[in-house]
Amino acid sequence: MDWSFLIEGKDSVSVSTDSRNLPDGCIFVALKGDTFDGNKFALQALQQGASMAIVDDESVYNSIQSAGEYSALLVENSLLALQDLARAWRRHWGKRIIGITGTNGKTTTKELLAAVLSTKYNMHYTQGNLNNSIGVPLTLLQLTSAHELAIVEMGASHPGDIKELVEIAEPDCGLITNVGKAHLQGFGSFEGVKATKRELYDYLVAHNGLVFRNADNQNLEQMLSEAQKSATVQVVTYTSGTMPEGTHLVGAYNSENIQAALCVGEYFGVSREDGLAAVRAYVPSNNRSQKTVTDHNTLIVDAYNANPTSMQAAIQAFDFSLSAQQSKSAAVYILGAMRELGEYSHTEHQNIVNMLLERKADTVFLVGDEYRETTAPYPIFSSVEDLCEYIKANPLQGYTILIKGSRSNKLEKVLPLL
Repeated sequence: MDWSFLIEGKDSVSVSTDSRNLPDGCIFVALKGDTFDGNKFALQALQQGASMAIVDDESVYNSIQSAGEYSALLVENSLLALQDLARAWRRHWGKRIIGITGTNGKTTTKELLAAVLSTKYNMHYTQGNLNNSIGVPLTLLQLTSAHELAIVEMGASHPGDIKELVEIAEPDCGLITNVGKAHLQGFGSFEGVKATKRELYDYLVAHNGLVFRNADNQNLEQMLSEAQKSATVQVVTYTSGTMPEGTHLVGAYNSENIQAALCVGEYFGVSREDGLAAVRAYVPSNNRSQKTVTDHNTLIVDAYNANPTSMQAAIQAFDFSLSAQQSKSAAVYILGAMRELGEYSHTEHQNIVNMLLERKADTVFLVGDEYRETTAPYPIFSSVEDLCEYIKANPLQGYTILIKGSRSNKLEKVLPLL
């Protein structure tokens, strides 16, 4: 569709898909899903100050037209229209976009890279976790003429997801942080994960883009080689390196996220010295790689998400940190279930239990019924609420505690009790 009537000559475009959050004069896009239908709120959005409503329900469109004082656009599919508008705006904006995907660390890498590049550029980057088929278009539509560079995070849980997103965002360069065992129910296998994440490489190869790649990661090397069968692409490499001193991040696995941010920063003209300063100033949030010292315990919180690869890395980093610091406090593991693993769920949860058994872990609390089919000799709680009740009756004090699990476990609810 030709969107020039909405974007030509504009410095910005204001779009909302939430009738409860309508900046004055915005375009309201009526999305619908299994449990909601934004078309029902289109007229209300216009009455509340939206300048136009994009709808895909003809009866709603007719009722708006009948009102005579509001502007509406009838499309076949509102989500596809949102994506198409976002792509048109991205082309109108016309500057460089860095695409980021990967199984683990993509959000942290995105945040670190934004911190590094913000020392030189007026940046726009994905806010929070808006990295799907709705979030990516909304991120692009937040770009203004004042922005000089953008970072777009792209998530995936099914084959073809990254292909869909890169064809909307049209990145000029990009990186895959790593690949691991996540969303196996959707991808079908680890090979399915790699094939889907590789779609970023495929796009960059096909469009003469630039790839930033961890030279230490053999999976990424193989994936890029497969993507370059028909053409080649410019590649800038970095290594996993070691954790620099003085950061607020915990976990040695963050070293490769930091090195990626520094590498991309240097490519865009940010000195390593300035990049390191930005990394050291960055304070993680949203329960990602956070270290918190409370009145009772030291908490290592990495509970925004979890899959077999990141769970194993978190346990290894936690153990290494305790060993390196010769910590005198006892260790406690609070681990939530890993979701969307399908037929691999039992095996992967048993693997985590085996890791704990090998370490002779004394105090372990497992949250999620997925652990009940394992050989775990530890307390298992069906929900975080059950765990909270237990800890209220049996307070923990003087411990170093790892809290790690999939977001759906809501392990953050236990933090006030620790």
